[in-house]
Amino acid sequence: MAQLNDRIMELERLVSTDCLTGLWNRAHFDRLVEAEAYRSLRYRQPVSLILFDVDHFKHTNDAYGHQAGDTVLRELALFANATIRSSDSIFRWGGEEFAVLATSTGYRGAGRLAESLRAHVAQHHFPGVGEITISLGVAEHADAESADEWFRRTDAMLYAAKESGRNRVNIEALGNSDAWAGEIGTTPLALVWQEAYECGEPSIDSEHRELFELANALIQSSIEGGNSKGGLGLAFGRLFDHVARHFASEEALLEQHGYAKLDAHRRAHMGLLERAIDLKNAVEAGQAKLGSVVEFLANDVVARHLFGADRDFFPLFKTAAGSAKNPIRPG
Repeated sequence: MAQLNDRIMELERLVSTDCLTGLWNRAHFDRLVEAEAYRSLRYRQPVSLILFDVDHFKHTNDAYGHQAGDTVLRELALFANATIRSSDSIFRWGGEEFAVLATSTGYRGAGRLAESLRAHVAQHHFPGVGEITISLGVAEHADAESADEWFRRTDAMLYAAKESGRNRVNIEALGNSDAWAGEIGTTPLALVWQEAYECGEPSIDSEHRELFELANALIQSSIEGGNSKGGLGLAFGRLFDHVARHFASEEALLEQHGYAKLDAHRRAHMGLLERAIDLKNAVEAGQAKLGSVVEFLANDVVARHLFGADRDFFPLFKTAAGSAKNPIRPG
């Protein structure tokens, strides 16, 4: 019986594997993609699809022969499989085209993954051929669309990358992660960071993530019964100092980029700081309760400001959710 089970598993593996590259094949992709879309909707975790193919692959075959072309595909498969995360799945879709299913990842994270893969391939030396480049399209699963609809959107992004110069990443900046972030930005006891909060400017995104960490430390201190002379007062002081510094640096960056709504944004920052000072004084007087702390952080800071007012300036920083910056052009 054990030998029979082993044989069945071996046959299933052979049926699901591409014989040239050793990657999962298109048939296995078709089986898995529906399950991943369903799991994404059920557990409200984003999932993204990346499609990529080799630029000017016909030229490679014509110049070096089909055997060299097969060697390139095998080398690319090994290299790409080693570059992506262990949680992701890579498939040979057909010909010189490949697919990656990036689980628990919205279009922003998938875009970074695709750009990393593009850059690594462009710098890699392929034996017998030299340098090659790839073009990539990225789309996150959206709403309750079918796998075919999702694939067509991703394929359209790949086509756009090819049409706009090759050796680049094109990302469709929409998906369930944005909708879910607006609904589940917080839990009763912690703020939850979402990819949709990223604007694409590294320093702003880093400061926003640190804000979440400090806010959660403040909530935890409040839960543990901190007081004005202990953990709660210190935690609020650290958060307040960080928010003040962050607002100043964010305003400076927005001014550098000529943000048209900067004056209104400054006023929004001032209003938040005034409310924070009032709450800080209440904390130091021992009059602030956990509910008022969480309400301020969740509603005023995250829901109204970070996911509301801040999103107005996101278009200034398109590099994380649009075309790759300064792509290396193919020769």
